[in-house]
Amino acid sequence: MFYFVARIVYKKKMENSTEIVSFVLAAYGNIGNLKYLYFSLMLFWYLSICVSNTILIVVIYKDRSLHEPMYILLCNLFVNEIGGSTSMYPLLLSQMFSDTHEVTLPWCFLQMCYIYTCASVEFCSLAAMAYDRYVCICYPLHYNVIMSTGRVGILILFIWMYSFVNYMFSFSFIIPLTFCGNVIDKVFCDQHLVIKLACSVSVFTSISDLCFAFASVVIPFSLILVSYMKILSVCVNLSKENKQKAVTTCTPQIVSMSNMCLGCVFHFVDSRFDVAYVPDKVRIFLSVYLLIFQPIITPFMYGFNLPKIRQSCKRLLFDRK
Repeated sequence: MFYFVARIVYKKKMENSTEIVSFVLAAYGNIGNLKYLYFSLMLFWYLSICVSNTILIVVIYKDRSLHEPMYILLCNLFVNEIGGSTSMYPLLLSQMFSDTHEVTLPWCFLQMCYIYTCASVEFCSLAAMAYDRYVCICYPLHYNVIMSTGRVGILILFIWMYSFVNYMFSFSFIIPLTFCGNVIDKVFCDQHLVIKLACSVSVFTSISDLCFAFASVVIPFSLILVSYMKILSVCVNLSKENKQKAVTTCTPQIVSMSNMCLGCVFHFVDSRFDVAYVPDKVRIFLSVYLLIFQPIITPFMYGFNLPKIRQSCKRLLFDRK
């Protein structure tokens, strides 16, 4: 669907034969023979992300004891980690051996749609998981009724639809733009930098990515904050053992959310402010920080770290009976 949207935009822009048809990702520069090292490292990292998340998806699917709301939400998160990584790494790998570092408009728009939608899904999924922990800890007797499998399925569908529609609204401001420049100083297509290449930009277009960030980051983060404040107020009156259980289940989400916010700050600062004083390699690394660490942190913080999933992994991988 993303690709068809990008193709429609591309055909509309091709009505003008003088229209720019590709962008140059200038941040790659000339890395010489280091491209073979970078390619190997990125390929290894991408495969590690795909394998670790896929293992956990298969484990949750195969083990019926894990067909519970929390693990279903986790499975959705693992799928999104693979999707978010796929929006970035194939382009990075292909650009390693490119001399021009050009990317056509349809592929650039496709990548933007994919990256930003997956980012929104990530935050919304974390909000759903925070609500799940809130219900589990604060209303344990009503948990199975409130968080039934059917409702979790509807919640996941809503997360994806909300994220998709949210970004399509933001992306709609880019469709009528005519571009007078084609150089993006990043290793991927960034919406704010693409908008800056337009010949003329309305006020609404210039803040379209901020509106998307508010709906995709600020609102979910607020829901997460409220959920954990309520959990904290309840934990004060719990026994020491129950407090420990609450901390064990909530810590991965807090770490993951903190990492997401840190990555968003890096991305926002790099896109909107002049950071010429920062070394290029450091700036490039920080701009893709979120897509480097989040997809590999998630399976280890949520999956292999949880005793129930860890035991299921052992049975699936090592039990030959």
